Amino acid sequence: MSSSDIFIGETIGTAVLILLGGGVCAAVTLKSSKARNAGWLAITFGWGFAVLTGAYLAGGVSGAHLNPAVTVGLAIQGGTEWGHVPLYLGSQLLGAMIGALLVWAVYYGQFHAHLTDPEIIEAQPTEEAMVDQAAAPKAGPVLGIFSTGPEIRNGVQNVVTEIIATVVLVLAILTQGLNNEGNGIGVLGALITALVVVGIGLSLGGPTGYAINPVRDLGPRIVHALLPLPNKGGSDWGYAWVPIVGPLVGGALAGGLYNLAFA
Repeated sequence: MSSSDIFIGETIGTAVLILLGGGVCAAVTLKSSKARNAGWLAITFGWGFAVLTGAYLAGGVSGAHLNPAVTVGLAIQGGTEWGHVPLYLGSQLLGAMIGALLVWAVYYGQFHAHLTDPEIIEAQPTEEAMVDQAAAPKAGPVLGIFSTGPEIRNGVQNVVTEIIATVVLVLAILTQGLNNEGNGIGVLGALITALVVVGIGLSLGGPTGYAINPVRDLGPRIVHALLPLPNKGGSDWGYAWVPIVGPLVGGALAGGLYNLAFA
């Protein structure tokens, strides 16, 4: 697998993953969207289909890791060369940022209508009301479209949740989803992985929003911070380490567990 294959496949595949996954979050969240308030089921299945589409697009090119946790797990398992890991991770982050920008482009009018709506503006807490930063962090009204956040802000619990959910994801990929070369997701594996993502969202996604992918959170969070969105509020950088550390640890644990129990 060449460097250009990795870059092209991971950038395009991750961009489509975030476009469709962030897109369903935008559709459910924003006013003037036909899918507004469609709920958690729509979000979980939307992310599952996003994974399926991105994996099918990139599978034959780069192996469709689309997730640093998957790349780390495969490197520990032995299916991916460690020398390729930085290129995978950089391409995934770039793709995630492109995907987030495309979500903004698709829902441009809805973002503006939502963020300039008096009801939305009035619902945001004032600086004086946000004395307890742990209970009321400075997160904007559309940040959830771009990145994840906890229902109960407890760093240890939140990290453990992300670790456990990511172990399930990566272990499922390593045991059921690899292609014939063992360096990425196969055709049947893409479908299995998409269903696993839906299952994780339904069962384990409630506490933190199930990032289970560092660039899925970090790339769009960076875009949220940079976009000229009116009244967008903060990007909650104090929480941003959780969906990075948790999935990376989970991916590493899954790779080690695979070598111990399944290899």
